[in-house]
Amino acid sequence: MSRRMAGRGESAPRDPLLGVYLERRANLVRFLMTRTGSRAAAEDLAQELYVRLATREPGPPPDNPAALIYRAALNLLLDRARGESRSAARDAAWREAARTSLGGEEVADDPAADDVVASRQRLRQLVDAVADLPPQMQRAFRLHKLEGLSHADTARAMGLSVKSVEKHVSAALKALTARLQA
Repeated sequence: MSRRMAGRGESAPRDPLLGVYLERRANLVRFLMTRTGSRAAAEDLAQELYVRLATREPGPPPDNPAALIYRAALNLLLDRARGESRSAARDAAWREAARTSLGGEEVADDPAADDVVASRQRLRQLVDAVADLPPQMQRAFRLHKLEGLSHADTARAMGLSVKSVEKHVSAALKALTARLQA
């Protein structure tokens, strides 16, 4: 970065902290990278430090501007670490509140085994009932209800009138309802 303001051609006021930052930026990024383990995180922190330095109210020049910059960078790093720690704790608390446990063991929110067995038996009964329908009625029911074709598309596929398909589907539904309620 130059000491000229972008696009204005004016000289920026001499700020000892910004001058030290600009001179030592590469070292500052390495300093932060050794503590974060990530070049991207170090670059982000260095950029955040620059923004804070550039937007602060000017004050008296510090006795040791380099030490002040490194201390400010370390404070930013600690603030970020605390924020990540709070976020992780909040996420862990949510996961703990959202899970189901019984006797200290995590329990899945799956349906009960007897409900699964009953549903499978009901499905088997429905499949058997559909298989027992007359062939034309069965085909009309499968195309319309299971494959999602409209009555008109089902009629075209079967070579029937729409009215015939409607009658087959209606009769199939009545037969299946009667059989499954028995």
